[in-house]
Amino acid sequence: MNIGIVCYPTFGGSGVVATELGKALAAKGHQVHFISYSQPARLDFFNPNIFFHEVSIYKYPLFEYVPYETILASKIVDIVKQYKLNVLHVHYAIPHASAALMARSILSEQGIHTPIVTTLHGTDITLVGKDPTYEPVVSYSINHSDAVTAVSESLKKDTYANFHIEKDIHVIPNFIDFSRFVKQKKEHFKKAIAPQNEKILVHTSNFRKVKRIEDVVKVFALVAKKIPSKLLLIGDGPERTHIELLCRESGVCDKITFLGKQDQIEEILSVCDLFLLTSETESFGLAALEAMACEVPVISTDSGGIPEVNIHGVTGYLSHVGDVKDMAANAVKILKDEKVLKKFKANALKQAHAFHINKILPKYEKVYDEVVTGRKKTRK
Repeated sequence: MNIGIVCYPTFGGSGVVATELGKALAAKGHQVHFISYSQPARLDFFNPNIFFHEVSIYKYPLFEYVPYETILASKIVDIVKQYKLNVLHVHYAIPHASAALMARSILSEQGIHTPIVTTLHGTDITLVGKDPTYEPVVSYSINHSDAVTAVSESLKKDTYANFHIEKDIHVIPNFIDFSRFVKQKKEHFKKAIAPQNEKILVHTSNFRKVKRIEDVVKVFALVAKKIPSKLLLIGDGPERTHIELLCRESGVCDKITFLGKQDQIEEILSVCDLFLLTSETESFGLAALEAMACEVPVISTDSGGIPEVNIHGVTGYLSHVGDVKDMAANAVKILKDEKVLKKFKANALKQAHAFHINKILPKYEKVYDEVVTGRKKTRK
């Protein structure tokens, strides 16, 4: 099957999921065409079944803001015709689904039918989509897609609660590729970070406000008072400068290391003891799942789809958003006893295997087959 994937090329969850999905589809023999304004961050290897088509953005004096959606729609039309795509899989309702619908309308006038699968990842529903300015377009894009998927039951419920949706939404969770995300022997790296055998806590994100990284620092500061430990902060974004200042004020700056964006994140996770996820909201919590695959238990908030991944008292602990004292207490509960820590690590790995890519990939292939053969479903 020839599959077009439209996604953001960033390190964020939707871009990572779209890229890893495309790589897995290509490995099974499908031809996968990525369409984006830049090469996706994890599309860093050669496969004869993978193609990347850049959406070139040119600025004209007439436009104060470049009409990206129009440019993207034109690019989709070109790629569908040139490579005879069987299906378009777009990640995010806006602008990707809306652009795909425009392209589909143009193509239909030329006798070409290209079904559209839209995957909702969270921000398009829980943040941007709630803005009255965008609501009609989001609702239209979802209702007129040939199939719609969401990455968690929580996101599915939010979508039905906030929009007038008639389509059936298939829940297909995010996944882990265990050929990559597996605990590696990196003792020399661990010794360099924690020379006195300190416990290593870690957080990774795009450093946006919704991630509440200030809570990560506050939790760590409380944990460090009771257990010798270090904190690794992976990623970059608009909140980084603020967090660096907070670290200096917290008195634990010498125990915190900013690593910036990292391609081989699994190597870092392999030496860590606990993952901190303090987000105000998460549609799924892919970063936590990647940590669990590397045998790292999770201390997280209980918002959005996180409880579908992190099982309270089993793979880690859940706390209310902003309750840094409870998070710190739970972290100490795990870290203070080696037997307890070992048990939580084993449980985290076991839970991660429930999201193995080999279990999730067939679900997407089934959706593709349904829309290509015309077996569409509507919500009852």
